[in-house]
Amino acid sequence: MTPQPFRLHVDDADIADLRDRLARTRLPDQAPGAPWAYGTDVDYLRDLIAYWRADFDWRAQEDRLNAFPQFKVALHGIDLHYLHVPGVGPNPKPLLLLHGWPGSVFEFIDIVPRLTNPALFGGNPDDAFTVIAPSLPGFGLSFSPNQKRFSHLEMGACFTDLMTNVLGFPRFAVQGGDWGAIIASAMGVNHAAQVACIHLNLLPLRPDVPLSPNPTPEETRYAANVTAWMKEEAGYQWIQGTRPQTLAFGLTDSPAGLAAWIVEKFRAWSDCDGNVESAFSRDHILANIALYWFTGAIGSSFWPYYTRLHGAWAIPDGHTVDVPTGYAAFPRENRGPPPRSIAEKTYTDIRHWTEMAKGGHFAAMEQPEALAKDVQTFFRPLRSTF
Repeated sequence: MTPQPFRLHVDDADIADLRDRLARTRLPDQAPGAPWAYGTDVDYLRDLIAYWRADFDWRAQEDRLNAFPQFKVALHGIDLHYLHVPGVGPNPKPLLLLHGWPGSVFEFIDIVPRLTNPALFGGNPDDAFTVIAPSLPGFGLSFSPNQKRFSHLEMGACFTDLMTNVLGFPRFAVQGGDWGAIIASAMGVNHAAQVACIHLNLLPLRPDVPLSPNPTPEETRYAANVTAWMKEEAGYQWIQGTRPQTLAFGLTDSPAGLAAWIVEKFRAWSDCDGNVESAFSRDHILANIALYWFTGAIGSSFWPYYTRLHGAWAIPDGHTVDVPTGYAAFPRENRGPPPRSIAEKTYTDIRHWTEMAKGGHFAAMEQPEALAKDVQTFFRPLRSTF
């Protein structure tokens, strides 16, 4: 289990092949009604594809990622990729930083320096972390064809092994959103001896909201939000969780299809008021999409949805997350932030709860400064525990 240094470099031939495929894109007609009403808008995607083919600089995005120390290590049957960025301060603490779907380590380009070197941004060097940010198994640079697939529970076991046995951190903190939040929560249940505390920007609560006999207005509103979200927004979960192989054919073969599938989620799940590029730069969106394309990892990235729909909930019945927990409640998170009264039925030791002013599902990309400050604030009184 000796880590090997890694640098991302895509062959010129693969970049040329992508541009050729983009040039031959065949688009569907626009469905009647308002743009984006039935999914990705055709006019927007046409423009995005033209930019991706002619103007997008993949090499510049490689350089941004390669500015961080990266490694691969043979672990749990795969070559696991991760960033390992040392903290700059008197006593940096180990922080496992976990992305989700349809994200990647490109989500963390802007937040990692704020966490590892807070003094560079006007913060306190005492708040520095050494950040370990893996590509989830089956995602991006932690994928190779025909490798084994991982559930969220298996990912948690793999990351615990990475942190303790490979990198030598007997105890560490975890931060995550989307699948990262689910994995962090499961690690808080199954690996509590190693996980000192967790910070989440999504609370993975059951969709069957456990309301009390006399629910508060906030609880009733949240239950209605969950019902509406499951009806209108959760279709991707069912296809990815029941027929992942079928969907993988189209998205592995068509970069336009891949872009349409992913950019619709960036728009729908972010705090962008319908203009996705008000929340993310076009280059940042395409860096994330292109990583899925060049690695061929979109199909394998669906696997956690399959194991989730065909297995137990992340936090098994009768169990709670008892490690100290912090939560950053971004207003445009999927389904909306839950009331604390509901969250506390699953997370028994919530030490920190912040109502964030702006932001959505992709908090590390949308609001890196705000998220970094909230992470620092939560962990500050807990740093002696790991």
